[in-house]
Amino acid sequence: LTHEFFVDMTCEGCSGAVTRVLKKLDVKFDIDLPNKKVFIESDKDTDVLLETLKKTGKTVTYIGLK
Repeated sequence: LTHEFFVDMTCEGCSGAVTRVLKKLDVKFDIDLPNKKVFIESDKDTDVLLETLKKTGKTVTYIGLK
């Protein structure tokens, strides 16, 4: 399943923070910095993914399944 999230990233540093937290989860992900989107391929619970992304301190919104 691919989950789509909006993450308020403004720079490479922001996407770097997202990369760091997601690597710990061992999931496949793709970051679209210009559109502030993060796509996560995972069968983990949405709440787990959301909480993980929130560890970056950014505003995170779950958009839905892609």
